[in-house]
Amino acid sequence: MVQTRTVNETTLLVGGRVHSPAAPDATAMAVTGDTVVWVGQDGPGRALHPEAEVVDLDGAFVAPAFVDAHVHATSSGLHLTGLDLSGVRDGGELLAALADAAAATRPGEVLVAHGWDESTWSAPRVPSRAELDQVVGDVPVYLSRTDVHSALVSTALIALAPQARDADGWSSDGPLTQEAHHRARRAARDAITPQQRRRAQDAFLREAAARGIVSVHECAGPDISGEADLADLLALAAEPGRPEVVGYWGQLGATGLAQRLGLRGLAGDLFVDGALGSHTAALAEPYTDCPGTHGARYLDADTIAEHLVACTEAGLQAGFHVIGDAAVAEVVHGFRLAEKVCGQRALAARGHRLEHLEMVDEDQAELLAGWAVTGSMQPLFDAAWGGTDGMYATRLGAERAAGLNPFAALAARGVVLAFGSDSPVTPLDPWATVRAAVHHRTPGSGVSARAAFNAHTRGGHRAAGMNDGITGSLVPGAPAHYAIWDAAELVVATPDSRVQRWSTDPRSRVPALPPLELGRPLPTCLRTVRSGRIIFDALLGGDTNPTPVPGASPQTTLSGGGTAPTPPPGASPQTPLTGTA
Repeated sequence: MVQTRTVNETTLLVGGRVHSPAAPDATAMAVTGDTVVWVGQDGPGRALHPEAEVVDLDGAFVAPAFVDAHVHATSSGLHLTGLDLSGVRDGGELLAALADAAAATRPGEVLVAHGWDESTWSAPRVPSRAELDQVVGDVPVYLSRTDVHSALVSTALIALAPQARDADGWSSDGPLTQEAHHRARRAARDAITPQQRRRAQDAFLREAAARGIVSVHECAGPDISGEADLADLLALAAEPGRPEVVGYWGQLGATGLAQRLGLRGLAGDLFVDGALGSHTAALAEPYTDCPGTHGARYLDADTIAEHLVACTEAGLQAGFHVIGDAAVAEVVHGFRLAEKVCGQRALAARGHRLEHLEMVDEDQAELLAGWAVTGSMQPLFDAAWGGTDGMYATRLGAERAAGLNPFAALAARGVVLAFGSDSPVTPLDPWATVRAAVHHRTPGSGVSARAAFNAHTRGGHRAAGMNDGITGSLVPGAPAHYAIWDAAELVVATPDSRVQRWSTDPRSRVPALPPLELGRPLPTCLRTVRSGRIIFDALLGGDTNPTPVPGASPQTTLSGGGTAPTPPPGASPQTPLTGTA
């Protein structure tokens, strides 16, 4: 439940380190209601706000809270509350884990699990359907690969989706891809009980808040989660004490649904192509490790243009899932066609977006910037699959793989970047995401820590249409969306030796950030606040409705600025906060 407070009550944070472009050396911040009203030093803060509730930060770091610009809440929650396959290292381990989970599955429920990736296994052979059936019996089982574009399924699941047998991508024994996978996934989604869905969505929203995230962009659609799933998620997120959910629906011609549910756009996972891991991303040249295929393209330029025009005229964001270079080329062609109908200014005014955008060249980036397109991207993809020995290089060869996820080139040409996780494909881990964007596995493709942090905070708000210039910053007048972190010393640094030295000097007035070198501990979330209201508090194990302690001081003390203490027995790993309330 949400923390209660009167609309005009002021909270004064003191004794910390506040990330604010208005006062880069700030140690204090005042919040009245849902708005940041002042930032500066402790002494003036106490003098200006003598009646405020004082929170002693004890050296903790206060920063704008994160926005995850691409998630799948129910799938992520099922991953959090159920079987996690990301740690299995061969088919035998997968089957053993599956047997235990199937035995524990409640009667009438489908077993949904995620995360297997045979490219990381010691022996890459994927279990057959017969082997799955042997350990799960009559339990309907849907096991999505890490990229969520193919899945292993049991015979009992196929019985719920017999039409999958006649679709492209069908396999009688191995993983399903393309349309066969979409049909099986839809059947698995429809088999999830309301109780399963509620547990999963609640777990996801709690995890997001515990990670310092105040807003997520749910990328739903008819083949992914379903209308009822999205409606339930929006209703759950509307309860007090939850992160915001910005809803997107990936379907052509669904303007009425978008307006009925109050969605931001018909965007997100509207598939132009598939994914590299499943050999379904659409490529101009064949896959290196599968020379007989160019992947799959689901939409052509004319259809893309029609959708852009329809959304532009309806006042909605349009957007597409696009990964391969052939798919990106088709999208760019579609924008050119739409511009002939709408005009460049009208097209740009809607802030349309592209999800993933992994294989884009510099000329295409310049065109996309001219249409004010947002690149909704996932830096942990590069951390997981980039480099000369990663999955990208296996699928594409080293030369093509080196050009993927070119954050620096896109930013240099004016494409707005909004970072996210595509959870459950990669974890909800914002600081790891920022670090991955800085330490790109292809030299020259990463961005500065400041740019990466902005893409995961302000960029996410901007991608959802908040163009006021202050949302996502801690400056007077901005919404009070912030998180408090136990963090090491702060630095102003850049990975690019070409940047002038003055930008790393404290006198440059650039707000500092925690160090992001590989191998160093990342900050731990102590508290998450959305619109001035606490939605996660580690002191209370995540409970945001604290019971007053008789005789307690009105001043709250947080413990920060160093290594988190060992949590008490049974505490969550995100529960490092100590002190009194």
